[in-house]
Amino acid sequence: MNSPVRLLIDYASHPYQRGGKFAYHFARGKIRHDPVFFSILKKGLIPKNAKILDLGCGQGLLASLLDSAAILYKEGQWPSEWSVPVQSFQFRGIELMARDVARANAALSTLKNTAWVDQANICNADFGISDVVVILDVLHYISYEKQQQVLEKVHAALRTNGILLLRVGDAGAGWPFRLSNWVDHVVTTIRGHRLSQLYCRSLKDWLAQLGQLGFVVEALPMSQGTPFANVLLIAHVRRM
Repeated sequence: MNSPVRLLIDYASHPYQRGGKFAYHFARGKIRHDPVFFSILKKGLIPKNAKILDLGCGQGLLASLLDSAAILYKEGQWPSEWSVPVQSFQFRGIELMARDVARANAALSTLKNTAWVDQANICNADFGISDVVVILDVLHYISYEKQQQVLEKVHAALRTNGILLLRVGDAGAGWPFRLSNWVDHVVTTIRGHRLSQLYCRSLKDWLAQLGQLGFVVEALPMSQGTPFANVLLIAHVRRM
């Protein structure tokens, strides 16, 4: 692991010491091993001065990562081959689990940029207006009907030229998808969730659903370094 990446992990996970050992070590492990965070930074998927809404955000790791990236860039520690990180943003997360909300807000209160997490259910929360909506590995926990309703609300909440960053599992990918579902059950159980059923779709079905809602979508494989079948959908609002 090169020095700038190691520094980014150190910087982004440090605020979570305020939430206890679990919060800190979970943050370090998640940032280090989940490819989606570094991919968002490398590709510059968050525009400058963005108002960001992260649905099902857990501990709000993306906010700490973006804030730390801005600091490292100013310090001249940023990888030259990566996109220039945003220096200013506003982050609002929505998370159902009270413990995650408490850990998130304890950490995010230390950031230079404005960031906080509200405790609410994404199915009935007010989304407001945003430039970017992020949903990472969340929608398969709610019914297909509610998925549709949430995505309709997301489309309405995004400004013209807004972006939805949606990571999903490809149910048509065979055993890697089945493995990812098994791991999902284990991790969510450890974190206090109880899963009875997962509502999954194939990549083809996800693309069709987003297209019908008025998004123009680019799909990027997002399982690098893992045996899973995850895909990051970069969905741009298309307005008539």
